[in-house]
Amino acid sequence: MSQHETLSQEEQQELLEKYDPEAGTRKLKGIMGKVVFIGLLSFSLFQLYTAVFGMLTAQLQRSIHLGFALALIFLLFPARKKDRGVKNKPAWYDYILSLASVAVGAYWPLMIDELVMRVGRLTTLDFIIGLMAIILVLEATRRAVGLPITIIAGLFIAYAVYGPYMPGFLAHRGLDLERLVQTMFYTTEGILGTPLGVSSTFIFLFLLFGSFLVKTGVGQYFNDLALSIAGKRIGGPAKVAIFSSALQGTISGSSVANVVTSGSFTIPMMKKLGYKKEFAGGVEAAASTGGQLMPPVMGAAAFLMVEFIGGITYWEIAKAAAIPALLYFTGIWIMTHFEAKRVGLSGLKDEEMPDRKEVLKNIYLLLPILGVIILLMSGMSVIRAALWSIVITIAVSAIRKETRISFKDAIDALVEGARTALGVASATAAAGIIVGVVTKTGLGLKLANGLLDLAGGALIPTLMLTMLAALVLGMGSPTTANYVITSTIAAPAIILLGVPDLPAHLFVFYFGIIADITPPVALAAFAAAGVSGGDPIKTGVSSAKLAIAAFIIPYMFVLSPELLMIDTNWYTLIWVVCTALAGMTAIGAGVIGYWFRKLVWYERILALAGGLLLIDPNGITDIIGIGLFVTVIALQFIFKRNNMTKQQQTAL
Repeated sequence: MSQHETLSQEEQQELLEKYDPEAGTRKLKGIMGKVVFIGLLSFSLFQLYTAVFGMLTAQLQRSIHLGFALALIFLLFPARKKDRGVKNKPAWYDYILSLASVAVGAYWPLMIDELVMRVGRLTTLDFIIGLMAIILVLEATRRAVGLPITIIAGLFIAYAVYGPYMPGFLAHRGLDLERLVQTMFYTTEGILGTPLGVSSTFIFLFLLFGSFLVKTGVGQYFNDLALSIAGKRIGGPAKVAIFSSALQGTISGSSVANVVTSGSFTIPMMKKLGYKKEFAGGVEAAASTGGQLMPPVMGAAAFLMVEFIGGITYWEIAKAAAIPALLYFTGIWIMTHFEAKRVGLSGLKDEEMPDRKEVLKNIYLLLPILGVIILLMSGMSVIRAALWSIVITIAVSAIRKETRISFKDAIDALVEGARTALGVASATAAAGIIVGVVTKTGLGLKLANGLLDLAGGALIPTLMLTMLAALVLGMGSPTTANYVITSTIAAPAIILLGVPDLPAHLFVFYFGIIADITPPVALAAFAAAGVSGGDPIKTGVSSAKLAIAAFIIPYMFVLSPELLMIDTNWYTLIWVVCTALAGMTAIGAGVIGYWFRKLVWYERILALAGGLLLIDPNGITDIIGIGLFVTVIALQFIFKRNNMTKQQQTAL
């Protein structure tokens, strides 16, 4: 949309690099540029080959995946942040680290027979390669993902080694360096554990799917579709931001990337209409972060959940997350609506709207996303569903010349898909170190019991402590690593109190994601402030306020699993959804302070209380909630009518 000033590609990239470590790669040219291009392409082709013709054994699949990722990270990500995008050549030590990564990745495939034969015993070479693997993973994670997760993984390694010196219940026998290396690289409990296993299968393929979707121009189409649907409504651009960001979440696993790409289009529109900078940034940050909570393709951590819970399909997780996601986006939509009414903002003018006929012509671009839903519903494996989704995307793109994916586009999509997978691979490898220590030392159960003791064995205090842990970890860790840590340490505490596995895991998953918009370190909100020019902390507060549903709903679905469609029937489900949506409306009005007119203080309290009671799917709470809901509406109309009568009398 040319009439709205959007950020240029360079400005978008600058913002991404500032707030998203995974975006800060070198711009390699010449021979090294070609080497890296071939490396990334080979990475994708290896993943596609194994997906089509059958995965290799766990150690082989994961170690080759790791070797590719580490070798490419050392060439693409400089050791120092200030060298990003400026210094085009890797330093001499980057080449050495990259070659060492190739050696680490190739060790299992080359030595598998010997390693299997002498299981449990390490030669000097085994020990050196294993130690190199740990060091390389930590350094690659620091470069590609950031320092916080690297420090956490390092602290866990220190805990494993210095176990006997730990205080109280944290003490354990301790691991010597050889046993640590053995666990970390020569079992499937450490670096080559479940997190990296999921990265080397499901996650990579869905990242490729997102990369192919981008090549069809679907990102811009999401914006145009959102404009057509919501542009002319009250506060239109804000609703466009919510709608397009929810859709963008299916092609971007990063809140910050979603904010920058979608926000560079929607935030200037919101500001032009009259929204404050901080509110405009807050809307985009809250909506973009919610993209990872949005089925069918949620954040990468959702694929980890399949493996961590066991005996559950990805479709069951996506289905369970549907109502919470609906409530989350409804909450933001309602609050932007009430804010627009409060400030007196209208929608866009006719000349600012896209051609609706053109938009409808391209509706077929949504077919790949519909295809994913149908394939997952049919019971197809996640790997097959991802593969067929890529095929559907290519087929659908061929319908019109403007969206057609050429051979060059397909190659570029494979390269970009591999590039986006690098950060996930290193984060999941580092998370594997944490899981390995937790498993080997029994720390998970110790911390779960410690958490229960601290909370006095009560559910709500345990949930609150778990929420704090997830939010603090999420301030510096990617969602995948955050989920791995909290699901191995905090989720067991919730499960010990009798909560089913799925609600417990979704609870920590939710708070790990919304850490991106929770001050003081709200990366998605800071990125949005970079686009809007607003104050970062105020933008963070605004986004957290708009996303209030995300702070309430996880408690509700732990207490009442019906919200996750667990053990319920269709008529109960309809009732649960309707009352919860009414509850979100009341909460939105209470938070913004406006409904049909401005709310006075006691009306806000009644609206908030009624909303909370309505979201909880329980007979008694629903009845009280409906009573409060009706009371607030009645008060709104009575006082509105009285005010109108007074105004008429004054006029006479």
